[in-house]
Amino acid sequence: MEYKMILTPEEEAILNGSQGETMAKVIKTLILYGETFGAKRFVDVTAPGHVVTSFGISVMSPVFNITQELIDAGLKAKAPFTVDPRPIDYANVKCNPIEKLIFSKILYGEQARYEAQLRKLGLKDQNAFTCACYLDQVGNTPKKGDILSWAESSAVVYANSVIGARCNRNSGIIELFGMILGKVPEFDLLTDEDRKAKWIIEVKTSKKPEAQVLGSAIGLKVMEDVPYIKGLNQFIGTTLDDETKSYLKDMGAATASNGAVGLYHVENLTPEAVEFGEDIINKDAKVYVIDDAELERVKASYPVMWKDPNGKPDRCFIGCPHLTYAQLGEWTDKFEAELKKQGKTKVGMNTIMTTAPDVLEAFKAGDKAHYDKLVKMGIHLTSICPLMYMNNPLCGKKNVITNSNKLRTYTTSRYYTNNEICEIAVKGEI
Repeated sequence: MEYKMILTPEEEAILNGSQGETMAKVIKTLILYGETFGAKRFVDVTAPGHVVTSFGISVMSPVFNITQELIDAGLKAKAPFTVDPRPIDYANVKCNPIEKLIFSKILYGEQARYEAQLRKLGLKDQNAFTCACYLDQVGNTPKKGDILSWAESSAVVYANSVIGARCNRNSGIIELFGMILGKVPEFDLLTDEDRKAKWIIEVKTSKKPEAQVLGSAIGLKVMEDVPYIKGLNQFIGTTLDDETKSYLKDMGAATASNGAVGLYHVENLTPEAVEFGEDIINKDAKVYVIDDAELERVKASYPVMWKDPNGKPDRCFIGCPHLTYAQLGEWTDKFEAELKKQGKTKVGMNTIMTTAPDVLEAFKAGDKAHYDKLVKMGIHLTSICPLMYMNNPLCGKKNVITNSNKLRTYTTSRYYTNNEICEIAVKGEI
């Protein structure tokens, strides 16, 4: 079979079996993937990978079979990788006996087996389960210009936009193959031309926009295109400090889930916008103005998926993507103020905050005062993926509220802004 991609002698040899039949399958799959999107060649991966498939759900037996074939062939990633969060945490996200039985024996009965496979393929360590692998405490932070083989939409858009690395919105298994080969097909967001903005977003709100709603509005409008965002600096500044990066993390996750954005630029702030200015905008770019009324229109459009729209919420998830170290402290202060306002000492409903295992360990050790306050307030901390927790018939029936537009998009959970979430969680009802 003839391929359109230009292969080096080494790549030709791999395709012809120089490193075994399984590696030949790996590179053939990546060639077909690349040619589907017009790639002309491979480029080297220059930083550790991130795998999106982290859950040992029984219906994914083809994934387990593929990973076992890779292991049997003696293959593994070129560098230790991270992976998306685990789906369950019985200690901090309580389940009733029936739910626990179904989770452990039916839904996620392959979890232990799959995690063992991931370790053999090069998993970084037991704490490497997070959707926010780029956080400092986790240690999988690429550099500007690095070529990545990642999947996980919120991580990809962050790496491309806030860090200035280069990665396409790969699917599960494809990213693993790229990590094993150490090469990925060059197309789309790996090229200079396709990193140019096709939309200009003019933010003309009267106050700092809610990150999750702003990202939602952008994603719904531009879909997979690259936006260049103007007018946001007046609210979030021109320095990529912890607070600003946390804001961009949440905004970007919403652009990627409510649309399919893999890269955005923010004037005077994100690396390529600072480096190239408006030269990074296509001459025929479309314009989308976002004001207060537009944000309200977008937020009002979200459907309520509860069986009883007037029902009482029984669970609150905060942190999808996982919360940063700084956000854990900010939420502690926020809840403390709201409890004082309502004259209470504990939250009025099951409230769960999610963060990376390494971030949680650092928070417990480095900010024990805030950690102890959260525990005293009755708030639970976990490192699970709330999306995977809810994506099953049992939990999908629960009345869950969230501040995450990603979680709202992919599950039956109901979205509220940060201030609304805090008030409802303390009060215990809407």
